[in-house]
Amino acid sequence: MKAMKLPKELQSFLDVAESAEEETLVFTKKKRPVAALISLRKVDRESLTLSTNPQFLKIIESSRKQVREGKTISLEALQKKFRVVAPNKKIERTRKTRRSS
Repeated sequence: MKAMKLPKELQSFLDVAESAEEETLVFTKKKRPVAALISLRKVDRESLTLSTNPQFLKIIESSRKQVREGKTISLEALQKKFRVVAPNKKIERTRKTRRSS
């Protein structure tokens, strides 16, 4: 990812991005999307870094392809395969009693 100072001539783009808040602005050429502008005011550095990392994007695409092809396994099947007992979801609360003085 590259960062650069926005030239004064393009300052209006920055103003538009900030006014759009969480919406993504998509720029088109001949009705086809060519670029997007988003505000980073509410984006943490980790999310930004991952969303632009080619290796991470390959992992995500590979996972999506496996889901589309039905190459998934349920949590229950994994637990059964590896003989893992799922923790009891109902946790009993014990009632604390006050000690008498």
